Amino acid sequence: MLLTITTTAKPATDLGYLLHKHPDKAQSFEQSFGTAHVFYPEATEERCTAALLLDVDPQALLRSRTSVSTPDFALAQYVNDRPYASSSLFTVALGKVLRSAIRGASELRPELARTPIPLVLHLPAVPCRPGPEKARALFEPLGWTVEAEPVPLDLGLPGWGDSHYLSLTLTGTLRLSEALSHLYVLLPAMEGGHKHYWVDSTEIDKLLRAGGAPVDGVENEEGEGAGWLAGHPERGWITRRYLARRDRYVRTALARLAESEDRVETEDADGAANGTAAVPSDPAVEEREPSLAEQRAGAIMAVLAAERATSVIDLGCGGGKLLERLVRDRTLERITGVDVHLASLEFAHRKLCEGCHPDGGRRHRPLFADHTTGRGDQAAHKSRPELLLGSVVYRDRRFHGHDAAVLMEVVEHLDPSRLPAMENVVFGDAAPRVVVVTTPNIEYNRHYEGLAEGAFRHADHRFEWTRAEFAAWADRVAAEHGYTVRYLPVGPEHPETGAPTQMGVFTT
Repeated sequence: MLLTITTTAKPATDLGYLLHKHPDKAQSFEQSFGTAHVFYPEATEERCTAALLLDVDPQALLRSRTSVSTPDFALAQYVNDRPYASSSLFTVALGKVLRSAIRGASELRPELARTPIPLVLHLPAVPCRPGPEKARALFEPLGWTVEAEPVPLDLGLPGWGDSHYLSLTLTGTLRLSEALSHLYVLLPAMEGGHKHYWVDSTEIDKLLRAGGAPVDGVENEEGEGAGWLAGHPERGWITRRYLARRDRYVRTALARLAESEDRVETEDADGAANGTAAVPSDPAVEEREPSLAEQRAGAIMAVLAAERATSVIDLGCGGGKLLERLVRDRTLERITGVDVHLASLEFAHRKLCEGCHPDGGRRHRPLFADHTTGRGDQAAHKSRPELLLGSVVYRDRRFHGHDAAVLMEVVEHLDPSRLPAMENVVFGDAAPRVVVVTTPNIEYNRHYEGLAEGAFRHADHRFEWTRAEFAAWADRVAAEHGYTVRYLPVGPEHPETGAPTQMGVFTT
């Protein structure tokens, strides 16, 4: 198995600082299933190439296996593609030999580790039964230019056709840590979930960590740009195959990715926006039910319809997931989105403009200027939402005059000491007729495989409430500001722990 990494960023030999492997040395690293070699076929100031070669010992591989399925025939343990095709074995070696590079750690060149550089990654043989189009659908949304050429079964017998292996070349300008994390996750997914080792719940954290999602409440060490998997249009397909189609683990991983999706969009808006136009996921392997995020937004829309709201302000609108639904509601006469992060508003603006104009946003107007939708979309809604840069903990006259306010997964991101300020702004000063609040139910967290006991679902959560704690807070707020409140579950309910999301509907 072979991977070459080439850069032309000058001086190109600084690639050695990122890989923590000196260009003048050839190094070997023993693995339980063979030996990994790192060497530099070329190393000049203008161009540098590093190679990772994994030499698999079939007998060592067999001895290292603690759990194997029954082979189809007696020699299947020895006669296979493991020594030749870059698959789960290769990613294990990649994760061990280049661990610091994947983390983006470089003591001597920290700025370089955070800087995108021109890269060309080449793997001569990668298993991918869905074919070249799937490889492009996986890597292109991440910023790669993809060359995926099928490998013939036999060069001397062209009539036999192509194998299910690809010669894969990826060209792009990315941080090296990002590039390696893409390979770490996507190579096993392309292989089809046929990992050489037993898959258990620890694989969920490996997937989330490499994909940039928070694990046990701790942000990924890659820092900025992390979170690529949560925003990937093929995340359901990737997750299912990486976790070897273990449905229980897949559901947990997708739920935890959904919890971090809004944050991902705000931190890496450009990358996520590029992914929205990619090839859609295969419905045969996508989630069987709507994600929790979709169920949450749907429940809010149902409440607003039942309350006959005519104007809505989405406080903490993030990347605009709820706004997308609101603009399709013909009964709403005014829609406002508010967020404290400018990047979130810029992403929401771009997403909503793309929805208005099929040309992909070439007719964008300025972010904070009103404009109507493209011709033909006038019936869907009268104008795009007004987007405001603001905070729910500061009084703002622009919040006034709305029939309903929504705080969807917002309160848990506030420090407890700031909650009274938010209460006074929303319930006291703005005082809409209806306020909808959703927040995680911490009691349900026990059903998420791999989430440590007591850990929050997202690294930015300052707290997560039990159902009793949420009810105590909501009852007090309602009494102090002249509202009544009712409670609704969102998502699948468990008889002991309730639903994953709890909703409070406040009405005057």
